[in-house]
Amino acid sequence: MPKASVYVCNNVSLDEDIDNCLEEIKKDHGKIDGLLHAIAHANTEDLRNDFILTSRDGYAHAQDVSTYSLVAIVRMAREKEMLNEGASIVAYTYYGSEKVIEGYNVMGVAKAALEASIKYLAKDLGKDGYRINGISAGPIKTLSAKGIKDFGSILDVVEERAPLHKNVTINQVGDSTAFLFSDMSSAITGEIIHVDNGFSVVGV
Repeated sequence: MPKASVYVCNNVSLDEDIDNCLEEIKKDHGKIDGLLHAIAHANTEDLRNDFILTSRDGYAHAQDVSTYSLVAIVRMAREKEMLNEGASIVAYTYYGSEKVIEGYNVMGVAKAALEASIKYLAKDLGKDGYRINGISAGPIKTLSAKGIKDFGSILDVVEERAPLHKNVTINQVGDSTAFLFSDMSSAITGEIIHVDNGFSVVGV
Protein backbone atom coordinates (compact mmCIF):
# COMPACT_ATOMS: atom_id res chain seq x y z
CA MET A 1 0.00 0.00 0.00
CA PRO A 2 1.51 3.39 -0.98
CA LYS A 3 2.25 5.85 1.79
CA ALA A 4 -0.02 8.86 2.14
CA SER A 5 1.48 12.23 1.31
CA VAL A 6 1.78 14.66 4.22
CA TYR A 7 1.81 18.42 3.81
CA VAL A 8 2.21 20.94 6.61
CA CYS A 9 0.26 24.18 6.87
CA ASN A 10 1.97 26.04 9.67
CA ASN A 11 -0.81 28.52 10.42
CA VAL A 12 -4.30 28.53 8.88
CA SER A 13 -4.71 32.09 10.14
CA LEU A 14 -2.26 33.20 7.46
CA ASP A 15 -3.40 33.15 3.83
CA GLU A 16 0.23 32.81 2.75
CA ASP A 17 0.65 29.55 4.66
CA ILE A 18 -2.58 28.11 3.23
CA ASP A 19 -1.50 29.17 -0.26
CA ASN A 20 1.91 27.52 0.10
CA CYS A 21 0.40 24.27 1.34
CA LEU A 22 -2.14 24.10 -1.47
CA GLU A 23 0.54 24.85 -4.04
CA GLU A 24 2.59 21.88 -2.78
CA ILE A 25 -0.44 19.60 -3.05
CA LYS A 26 -1.26 20.87 -6.53
CA LYS A 27 2.33 20.39 -7.67
CA ASP A 28 2.33 16.73 -6.62
CA HIS A 29 -1.26 15.70 -7.30
CA GLY A 30 -2.88 18.28 -9.58
CA LYS A 31 -6.63 18.25 -9.02
CA ILE A 32 -8.32 16.66 -6.00
CA ASP A 33 -11.71 14.98 -5.59
CA GLY A 34 -12.38 15.99 -2.00
CA LEU A 35 -11.35 18.16 0.87
CA LEU A 36 -11.90 17.51 4.61
CA HIS A 37 -11.91 20.41 7.08
CA ALA A 38 -11.13 19.07 10.56
CA ILE A 39 -9.53 22.13 12.15
CA ALA A 40 -10.63 23.82 15.36
CA HIS A 41 -8.99 25.64 18.24
CA ALA A 42 -9.89 27.88 21.16
CA ASN A 43 -7.85 29.18 24.05
CA THR A 44 -8.04 26.95 27.12
CA GLU A 45 -9.26 29.76 29.36
CA ASP A 46 -12.12 30.46 26.96
CA LEU A 47 -13.27 26.85 27.31
CA ARG A 48 -12.82 26.59 31.07
CA ASN A 49 -14.36 29.94 32.07
CA ASP A 50 -17.96 31.09 31.61
CA PHE A 51 -18.71 32.13 28.02
CA ILE A 52 -19.45 35.71 29.12
CA LEU A 53 -15.77 36.03 30.11
CA THR A 54 -14.52 35.24 26.61
CA SER A 55 -11.94 37.82 25.57
CA ARG A 56 -12.20 39.71 22.30
CA ASP A 57 -8.94 38.15 21.12
CA GLY A 58 -10.06 34.67 22.21
CA TYR A 59 -13.36 35.01 20.36
CA ALA A 60 -11.61 36.19 17.20
CA HIS A 61 -9.05 33.39 17.45
CA ALA A 62 -11.68 30.64 17.72
CA GLN A 63 -13.61 32.05 14.76
CA ASP A 64 -10.52 32.52 12.63
CA VAL A 65 -9.04 29.06 13.12
CA SER A 66 -12.25 27.04 13.44
CA THR A 67 -14.48 28.80 10.90
CA TYR A 68 -12.82 31.25 8.56
CA SER A 69 -10.13 28.71 7.70
CA LEU A 70 -12.79 26.71 5.85
CA VAL A 71 -13.78 29.72 3.76
CA ALA A 72 -10.16 30.59 2.99
CA ILE A 73 -9.09 27.05 2.08
CA VAL A 74 -12.09 26.42 -0.17
CA ARG A 75 -11.77 29.79 -1.89
CA MET A 76 -8.06 29.30 -2.61
CA ALA A 77 -8.54 25.73 -3.81
CA ARG A 78 -11.19 26.93 -6.25
CA GLU A 79 -9.07 29.86 -7.41
CA LYS A 80 -6.18 27.47 -8.08
CA GLU A 81 -8.57 25.24 -10.07
CA MET A 82 -7.57 22.32 -7.85
CA LEU A 83 -11.04 20.81 -7.48
CA ASN A 84 -12.13 18.10 -9.89
CA GLU A 85 -15.58 18.21 -11.44
CA GLY A 86 -18.10 17.09 -8.81
CA ALA A 87 -15.63 17.56 -5.95
CA SER A 88 -16.99 17.21 -2.42
CA ILE A 89 -15.99 19.14 0.71
CA VAL A 90 -16.77 17.97 4.24
CA ALA A 91 -16.33 19.85 7.53
CA TYR A 92 -16.64 18.48 11.06
CA THR A 93 -18.87 20.20 13.59
CA TYR A 94 -20.60 19.33 16.89
CA TYR A 95 -23.98 19.55 18.62
CA GLY A 96 -22.62 22.36 20.82
CA SER A 97 -23.44 24.64 17.87
CA GLU A 98 -27.16 24.02 18.44
CA LYS A 99 -27.50 23.63 22.19
CA VAL A 100 -25.49 24.88 25.14
CA ILE A 101 -22.96 22.23 26.15
CA GLU A 102 -21.18 22.85 29.44
CA GLY A 103 -17.54 23.70 28.78
CA TYR A 104 -17.88 24.08 25.01
CA ASN A 105 -18.46 27.84 25.21
CA VAL A 106 -16.76 29.87 22.47
CA MET A 107 -16.19 26.74 20.38
CA GLY A 108 -19.95 26.22 20.20
CA VAL A 109 -20.32 29.72 18.80
CA ALA A 110 -17.52 29.07 16.30
CA LYS A 111 -19.16 25.80 15.18
CA ALA A 112 -22.49 27.61 14.72
CA ALA A 113 -20.70 30.04 12.39
CA LEU A 114 -19.05 27.10 10.63
CA GLU A 115 -22.43 25.51 9.93
CA ALA A 116 -23.84 28.75 8.59
CA SER A 117 -20.74 29.12 6.41
CA ILE A 118 -21.34 25.64 4.98
CA LYS A 119 -24.81 26.67 3.85
CA TYR A 120 -23.63 29.89 2.21
CA LEU A 121 -20.67 28.13 0.60
CA ALA A 122 -23.03 25.49 -0.78
CA LYS A 123 -24.81 28.19 -2.78
CA ASP A 124 -21.58 29.63 -4.15
CA LEU A 125 -19.87 26.31 -4.86
CA GLY A 126 -22.96 24.84 -6.48
CA LYS A 127 -22.45 27.16 -9.42
CA ASP A 128 -19.33 25.13 -10.25
CA GLY A 129 -20.88 21.76 -9.47
CA TYR A 130 -19.06 21.33 -6.15
CA ARG A 131 -20.74 20.12 -2.94
CA ILE A 132 -20.08 20.93 0.70
CA ASN A 133 -21.61 19.37 3.82
CA GLY A 134 -20.97 19.12 7.52
CA ILE A 135 -20.90 16.13 9.86
CA SER A 136 -22.02 16.78 13.42
CA ALA A 137 -20.41 13.86 15.18
CA GLY A 138 -21.16 12.72 18.67
CA PRO A 139 -18.45 13.21 21.31
CA ILE A 140 -15.31 11.13 20.78
CA LYS A 141 -12.22 10.81 22.97
CA THR A 142 -9.66 12.83 21.03
CA LEU A 143 -6.73 15.01 22.02
CA SER A 144 -8.80 18.17 21.53
CA ALA A 145 -11.63 16.77 23.65
CA LYS A 146 -9.32 16.88 26.67
CA GLY A 147 -9.72 20.67 26.67
CA ILE A 148 -13.43 20.36 27.50
CA LYS A 149 -14.21 20.30 31.19
CA ASP A 150 -15.80 17.06 32.48
CA PHE A 151 -15.74 15.53 29.00
CA GLY A 152 -16.23 12.04 30.44
CA SER A 153 -19.64 12.99 31.81
CA ILE A 154 -20.75 14.03 28.30
CA LEU A 155 -19.93 10.54 27.05
CA ASP A 156 -21.95 9.02 29.90
CA VAL A 157 -25.01 11.15 29.10
CA VAL A 158 -24.91 10.24 25.41
CA GLU A 159 -24.65 6.54 26.19
CA GLU A 160 -27.61 6.80 28.55
CA ARG A 161 -29.94 8.95 26.42
CA ALA A 162 -29.09 8.35 22.76
CA PRO A 163 -31.66 6.08 21.06
CA LEU A 164 -28.92 3.56 20.22
CA HIS A 165 -27.47 3.86 23.77
CA LYS A 166 -23.83 4.07 22.78
CA ASN A 167 -21.23 6.59 21.73
CA VAL A 168 -20.17 7.00 18.13
CA THR A 169 -16.82 5.64 16.96
CA ILE A 170 -14.14 7.17 14.78
CA ASN A 171 -14.82 4.50 12.15
CA GLN A 172 -18.52 5.41 12.01
CA VAL A 173 -17.67 9.06 11.43
CA GLY A 174 -15.17 7.97 8.79
CA ASP A 175 -17.80 5.88 7.01
CA SER A 176 -20.18 8.84 6.88
CA THR A 177 -17.38 11.06 5.60
CA ALA A 178 -16.60 8.53 2.85
CA PHE A 179 -20.29 8.54 1.89
CA LEU A 180 -20.30 12.34 1.51
CA PHE A 181 -17.15 12.14 -0.60
CA SER A 182 -18.69 9.50 -2.84
CA ASP A 183 -21.09 9.78 -5.77
CA MET A 184 -23.73 8.09 -3.61
CA SER A 185 -24.31 11.52 -2.03
CA SER A 186 -24.23 13.45 -5.30
CA ALA A 187 -27.56 15.22 -4.59
CA ILE A 188 -26.63 16.32 -1.05
CA THR A 189 -25.12 19.73 -0.34
CA GLY A 190 -25.42 22.39 2.35
CA GLU A 191 -26.50 19.80 4.93
CA ILE A 192 -25.39 19.12 8.50
CA ILE A 193 -25.64 15.37 9.04
CA HIS A 194 -25.73 14.13 12.63
CA VAL A 195 -23.67 11.03 13.26
CA ASP A 196 -24.41 10.63 16.97
CA ASN A 197 -26.50 7.49 17.42
CA GLY A 198 -29.58 9.71 17.48
CA PHE A 199 -28.68 11.81 20.51
CA SER A 200 -29.57 15.09 18.77
CA VAL A 201 -33.20 14.05 18.26
CA VAL A 202 -33.90 13.32 21.92
CA GLY A 203 -35.88 15.87 23.98
CA VAL A 204 -36.20 16.22 27.73
